Amino acid sequence: QLQASGGGLVQAGGSLRLSCAASGRTFNNYVMAWFRQAPGKEREFVAGINWSGSRMYADSVKGRFTISRDNAKNMVYLQMNSLKLEDTAVYYCAGGSAFGGSRAMYNYWGQGTEVTVSS
Repeated sequence: QLQASGGGLVQAGGSLRLSCAASGRTFNNYVMAWFRQAPGKEREFVAGINWSGSRMYADSVKGRFTISRDNAKNMVYLQMNSLKLEDTAVYYCAGGSAFGGSRAMYNYWGQGTEVTVSS
């Protein structure tokens, strides 16, 4: 089970840190990722991190977002800086066994946390 938190309302240019708590199983050997879904749009890949700490990002967030994990705590984080209006979405954490940006690679999903960026 994955539980995402940390969303909220923030002004453009601001920062937020999302957290994802894993329970029920250990996700240390899983690829963990963040996806987001804006109103009326498809769910899209944001960032992923594998078991050894290798990271990948969507082009739209490179240089602004940082994904990290704490295996001892079974936690995954998404630090979001320099937020833009277009970052407004519901953010989901996900776990899977393959490292990539496709939704089909992830078997486990959290419930989502809403991020709203205002001007």
